[in-house]
Amino acid sequence: MAMLRRYGLLWLISILSVLFLAPGFVHSGGPSVYYTDKVAVLAYHHIDDDQRGDVTITSKRFREQLRDLRNRGYHFITLREFRSFMKGGSIPPNSVLVTFDDGYESFYTKAFPILKEMRVPAVNFVITEDLDHPDRTLIPTLSREQIRRMISEMKEIEVECHSDSLHGRTPDGGPLLTTKLPLAEGGFESDEQFERRIVSDTRRSLDKLSTLNDGPIDAYAYPFGAYNLRSIELLRQAGIQYAFTTQSGMAERGNDPFQIPRINAGSPYVRMNSLNNMIIHKLYRVSP
Repeated sequence: MAMLRRYGLLWLISILSVLFLAPGFVHSGGPSVYYTDKVAVLAYHHIDDDQRGDVTITSKRFREQLRDLRNRGYHFITLREFRSFMKGGSIPPNSVLVTFDDGYESFYTKAFPILKEMRVPAVNFVITEDLDHPDRTLIPTLSREQIRRMISEMKEIEVECHSDSLHGRTPDGGPLLTTKLPLAEGGFESDEQFERRIVSDTRRSLDKLSTLNDGPIDAYAYPFGAYNLRSIELLRQAGIQYAFTTQSGMAERGNDPFQIPRINAGSPYVRMNSLNNMIIHKLYRVSP
């Protein structure tokens, strides 16, 4: 029992030292500085006020999360600022980059009004295959006109690549970005066929978005978060310079630009103040 009390006290002391003595954590009457030279890249997917899902939150929850972070002293940055940061540029303390995957229409109808009202920058990684037919998917996706309208109204909104037609799986369940396709005559794609498919799909996505975005198209979010060294090299060949994963963590300059971690903020279980706690947890982990 004495040992339990002793180690319990040590654990409490370590927690307090993390919160109040850790470098960069400042209490001076103003907003706290939780971290510098790092970015919390938040990942969202879909916003729906009626339906629920693992990667779906309500408009109310989205607004509450952004407001809570801003009130705590977080600073929202653009993808342009993130690129500059990765190359050595300076950013504000407590920097946050808001990202969305899949290019759902709810980004335009639900998220964008909130982002515009609060002047919060964001980037959406769009599946470009359905740009001309946004209503044929199970969940409606963004149209070209909706993207143009958002960017014209708010230059801090950007669209980047989530593949053209690689957001799917092979008959055996392998992600299309990392898995060879079976051939009708038997066997599988050759190395050359596989590489050509990945590079051409990525360039097709880049070409479609180049007429819509108000800046460079050079970033990619891996479909299903699946990637390997080979897919990284093929994306680089196609013109991608930054790729975002589903691995949880804080983004730092030392990260491989093709393995940028993010924090899943778009779960219905992430409440208003939970997001701040998740970010702090990624910064400071106390060993048992």
